Parts: sequence; C-alpha cells; structure tokens
Amino acid sequence: MQSHTNRVTLEKLDAERMHDSARSASASEVTSVPGLRHPKRWAVGACLLVGVGLAVGFVPKWAAHRRVAEQTQQLAVSHVIVVHPAAGIAPPPLTLSGEIRPLTEAAISARVSGYVAGWHADIGARVEAGQLLAELETPDLDREESQAKAELQQAEAAAQLARATAMRWSEMLKSRTVSSQEADEKSGDAQFKLAAVDAARSKLQRLQEVKKFAQITAPFAGTIIERKLDLGQLVNVGAERPLFRLAQTEKVRVFVRVPQSNARTVVLQQKAEIVLPEIPGKSFEAHVVRTAGAIDPVSRTLLVELESDNPHGEFMAGSYAQVRLSDAHPKAPFTIPSNTLLFRSQGPIVATVTAGNQIALCSVTLGRDFGANVEILSGLLPESQVVINPADSLSDGLQVVVETKP
Repeated sequence: MQSHTNRVTLEKLDAERMHDSARSASASEVTSVPGLRHPKRWAVGACLLVGVGLAVGFVPKWAAHRRVAEQTQQLAVSHVIVVHPAAGIAPPPLTLSGEIRPLTEAAISARVSGYVAGWHADIGARVEAGQLLAELETPDLDREESQAKAELQQAEAAAQLARATAMRWSEMLKSRTVSSQEADEKSGDAQFKLAAVDAARSKLQRLQEVKKFAQITAPFAGTIIERKLDLGQLVNVGAERPLFRLAQTEKVRVFVRVPQSNARTVVLQQKAEIVLPEIPGKSFEAHVVRTAGAIDPVSRTLLVELESDNPHGEFMAGSYAQVRLSDAHPKAPFTIPSNTLLFRSQGPIVATVTAGNQIALCSVTLGRDFGANVEILSGLLPESQVVINPADSLSDGLQVVVETKP
C-alpha cells in the first residue's frame, strides 16, 4: 500500500515537471518570434508617430499664426516721415528817411542894440573859436558909459568929503565939543558915500562888459551857414532873426524815426548805411549814438540819432537821406511745410517725434503764409522733428517708427 502511494506521488512529480517543461518551451517559442521580443519599442514607435503627426499638422499653423501676429503688430505701429524746421526768410533791411543836421549848430544874435559897423565873415566861411564876425556901433551904450563914469567920479568925491568930515567930528568928539550922536551921523554918512562909490563902479563895469558884445565873435570853430546883417543895419536886442548861424559839419547827425514794430531792434553803436539821392551808387557808414527811449504817441515811432564823419563835406546840413539799418529787423522765425499742420479746437498744432519715438502734439503760433511753407513764430525748436502729413488719429504718447524721407 505504501509503495503504491509513493508511485502515485512520483507520477505526479513527473507530470508537473513535464508541464513545466512544456510551458518553458512555449515561452521560448513566443520569444523567438520577431517583433515580439521587445514590447517597449512598440510604445516608443507609436509615440514618435504621434509626435510626427502633430508636428506636421500643428507647426505650420502655429508659424502662420505667429507671422500674422507680427504683421498685425507692425501694422499697428504708425510709420511717419519727419522734417526739421527750416530757417525763416529774413525780412529786407529796414530803410528809412533821415534828416541830416550839423553836429553842433548855433544861432548868433546881438546882446546890445546898435548899427552894423562892419562884418568879416560871409556864408561858407570857415571860422575859428573867438574869431571876429561883425562889429556894432552903440551910441546909446557909449553915452550910458560916459554917464556912469561921471557918476563914479561924483560918488568918489562925495565919499572923500564924507570921510574927511567924519574924521574931524571924531577928533572933536574927543574934546567933547560935539555930541556922540553928531559924530555917529557923520561916520554913517561917510560909509553911505563909500557904498555909493561901489555901486557906481559896478554900474560902469557892467556897461563896459556889455559894450564888449558890440564885437560879435564865433563861439566855436565851424562854418557860417547863414548871414542876416549888412552895413548900417539897425540891430535890436532880442530880435527874432539871428545875425549869423554857425555849424560844425566835419561830423553830422542823422535823425530817423523807426516804427514801433522795429524799435526794440535798434541798439547803441549799431551800424547803418546812409545813401544820398544826389550821390547814387555810394553809401556812407554811420552808427547809432542815442535814442529817445520812448515812442512818440503821435507818430508811434522811435526817434533815433546817428553820427557819421563828413571830412570831405559830402553831407550838407538840412538835406534828406536814406538810412539803411541792416540789423534792425526781428529775428527770422522758423518755417515748416504747410502739410505738417493740424487744426484742432485749441488752434493750429503740429505733431513732433520725441527722442523715444513717441508723438508729442505742440500748439504753434503762425506767421506769414508762403503757400508751400508757413512761418512759425513760437512753439517749435530748431531740433524739433515735425511729422509730415500727420493722421488725425495721432495722439500724445503714441509709438511711431520714423522713416527716412524719400
């Protein structure tokens, strides 16, 4: 019985060994089939196929979308062409009418009344300071002088007598033969007579000084430009008409009236040119020496005085001249093309580009219109970049791209 049991057990063990061997053989056959040895490779290959499919289908669409986005962004940024303000058209030199006058001019009249005994200088004559021009006969003044001399002699004689009398009464007062009151009266009378002598002497000296004016002399060196006396002519003191008119013409003064719009452009020592109509093609240099400093309320002009040398006598006092003030004009404003202007409710404006390529709108003040260009009086700088043909949609801070003007 036990042997039977052992045999059964051995048979079971053999059966199990055979089953294990068969299973191992089948497994070895399965692994020996191509493509079935590494199953992970199938997964990798499947992933690669899926990736290639996605790349072929998605990448072109993504690239196209990106290109569209870039183009949209580029189109959203405005491209502008800019110009710089140009130098304005300078106005022509200011030319005004001027009046030529001598540097110094004096009307010589008589200080005493009398008759012309003779004259020694005629019009156009060059005279020196103190030179005798004319002589007057003054009979009335001569009689007054003789009378003053006689009065002086009388006063001196009376004073001498009064002084001697006062001395005698003073001696008599010591011996008490006269009273002090009487002595004082004689002393006072002597002093009164001495004062009368001084008055008479002063009157004579005054007449003698006045008589010197019977000889009319030149107060300064110059040229006689007018003579209004003749031999035997009666000359009265205070006459309206002077006897001579003397002028210095080696240097002349020129007076012009500058309009109010140009008044502030005239400065001292500013150079000018003088043109005489009788000497065409020739100009003379002058310079500003002074101005009135105020506008004439009637003519609304500024009186300006210039000086010019006249060594050869080209300038004639009282003549008319053209004065050209080359520097007496306002600073020329900027000009910009007319197609750079925008007109908004606040007035004319221009679009400028800042250093960061951003738009800045600037209000400007317009000047003269030249058609293609227009003057800008204020609101721009020489280095400003002004946009040509600006769009109405431009606003402050808008980013732009500056293009080169073709």
